[in-house]
Amino acid sequence: MTTLLSSTQSGSLILTLNRPERANSFNIEMVTELQRALADAETNPLVRCVVLTGSGKVFSAGQDISEMKKGGDISYREHLEKTYNPLILQIRKMGKPVIAAVNGPCAGAALGVALACDLRIARSSAYFVVGFGGIALAPDSGVSLLLPVYIGLGRAQEYFYSNKPITAHQALQWGMVNQVGGFNFQALVNQVAGNLASGPLEAFAAGKKAFNEAVIPNLEHVLTVEGILQEEAGRTAEHREGVAAFLGKRKPKFI
Repeated sequence: MTTLLSSTQSGSLILTLNRPERANSFNIEMVTELQRALADAETNPLVRCVVLTGSGKVFSAGQDISEMKKGGDISYREHLEKTYNPLILQIRKMGKPVIAAVNGPCAGAALGVALACDLRIARSSAYFVVGFGGIALAPDSGVSLLLPVYIGLGRAQEYFYSNKPITAHQALQWGMVNQVGGFNFQALVNQVAGNLASGPLEAFAAGKKAFNEAVIPNLEHVLTVEGILQEEAGRTAEHREGVAAFLGKRKPKFI
């Protein structure tokens, strides 16, 4: 079974994260497929907008921790440099609009992916969790920069420290998502995607470059720093306890 489904609709490419048995969590295959699909979409003249969503009732739980731990000790920095860092930059540098259609829970690295998209449309029942602190890691996948951009530094730190969920309506109020839909969620996504697909793509691309330069010109540097910090955090006793608690479905005991 492919980890990424794709379909087209009225000039939009719909990419669906497809590991429902693992809450659509990312593994190497899924990240690679997503990078390839975005690269193809960038050069395909028939694609004028990209929509990223999740299969079933979940957007994505983020990185599949159990898959990473199968290989024993790994370098988190090297992992980020091969996966999320280039993916986040790819989304931000893509000339065509990218919409995150957040159909359900969105956590960890998936939060970074959603925040990197140009627009976020959330189902009313969706929620966002920073996630990293729960397993004693630092934020990565651009979350340390992009989350404060949208909700402010104080809120970003609060929700990193507490690991509390941010509801769709809170995210809308704080400017983290652009629109929220209930029963009309899919119709809303289709309408926004259709409007973008019929818009002036060259102007959209230029505007995106301008926004990147004005607001997040240091994104690539931040991603590098996140990798360094994650490498350090990944070697701590706290992280080992956090992972053991996560896999054992219990509350971690940080001492």
